[in-house]
Amino acid sequence: MGHRRKAREYALQALYMYESVQADKDDLLLLEWVDRDISEDIRDFSTTLIKGTIENLPEIDELINRHSRNWKFERISPVDKSILRISIYALCNIQSIPYAVTIDEGIELAKMYGGENSSQFINGILDAIKKKELQPGKEERAGGDSNKEK
Repeated sequence: MGHRRKAREYALQALYMYESVQADKDDLLLLEWVDRDISEDIRDFSTTLIKGTIENLPEIDELINRHSRNWKFERISPVDKSILRISIYALCNIQSIPYAVTIDEGIELAKMYGGENSSQFINGILDAIKKKELQPGKEERAGGDSNKEK
């Protein structure tokens, strides 16, 4: 498993704690709840995702609301909501990662941690945001092969 996927998993856990038990953002950023040593690159990417997602939560949640057709925000499971939030933050703010990689990673997290239909639900929302909210022509924004992310 790549470093960035592991970082996304830690970010997912942190956002889940933030959503479900209102854990303090500063405590989450320390990653002290992780029960093993974390390499610096995993720690850095995790904290980027956690901090950026929480700081942009109102805008991110508005995008989820706008694109979750026939599904009320309150009914979205905390896991799916956390995956969406992390993925939307990355889509909108991390220019070095191609959209396709961010969407694929969101789908993979949903397959691993979400419910039976989570991956389809998350794919639909992320794809709609990519098509309707993001600037056209930025698909190849990292300039490289989207399958080469670590």
